[in-house]
Amino acid sequence: MDTDPTSEKPIYLQIRDMIEGRILSGAWPPGTRVPSEQELTLRFSCSRMTVSKALSALVSSGLVVRRRRSGTVVAHPPAQYTLLDVRDIRAEIAAAGMTPRHEILHRHAGQALPEETVRLGLTEGARIVAIGVLHFGNDAPVLLEERLINLAAVPEAEAADFGSVPPGTWLLDRIPWTSAEHRIRAVNADARTASALGIDAGAACLIIDRRTWRQETPITWVELTYPGSGQELYGRFTPSIATVGEFSNRVQDR
Repeated sequence: MDTDPTSEKPIYLQIRDMIEGRILSGAWPPGTRVPSEQELTLRFSCSRMTVSKALSALVSSGLVVRRRRSGTVVAHPPAQYTLLDVRDIRAEIAAAGMTPRHEILHRHAGQALPEETVRLGLTEGARIVAIGVLHFGNDAPVLLEERLINLAAVPEAEAADFGSVPPGTWLLDRIPWTSAEHRIRAVNADARTASALGIDAGAACLIIDRRTWRQETPITWVELTYPGSGQELYGRFTPSIATVGEFSNRVQDR
């Protein structure tokens, strides 16, 4: 790859266009590592600032993502996540063309703490399972899950280790829900969240809090934290009710 000294385009745009051409042609499929800034600087005989400007333009267009430890890679196409429904996270990651897996970060069963009874809408002394899960797509972290399960509604959850099947999938397979409540908010990542998701501390994150019930009995409360980069919210509504509401998440390797 070489720049054209006779072109009126700035060098950074020439670099951007050449990399973009490799991506759009399929020569560099999703997940491909883009040459480092140092490699590109040598290849194009330009400054590192010029290369950084080109890569930043590609990041802004959604064609590449920057991993904190591994450099820049070609982004995966956007994956669709349903917001106003309760879907299987593992299945949706797979539907995006990625291999899903998960890791259990913590798990305990016992009497709920006061703040946990509030989150689930339970009375003092209620017993729960509290579990944290990190979800991956193609080995890149895409979602951090913190979940509480009401053992009065799902007593078999106490013996489940969720090692092979994540808790959301496990619950959907075992107990039907009749109503759900969602709350959406934006936060800056604390050190723990940033470390788990492979993003910088203070980076923007989108959080969805959800509670589900079976009739009047609370089943589960879950907090889903997504890296903020590349997130979109949209919905289609009638004058009186929401008919479709979806969360569009660009699942990106980091």
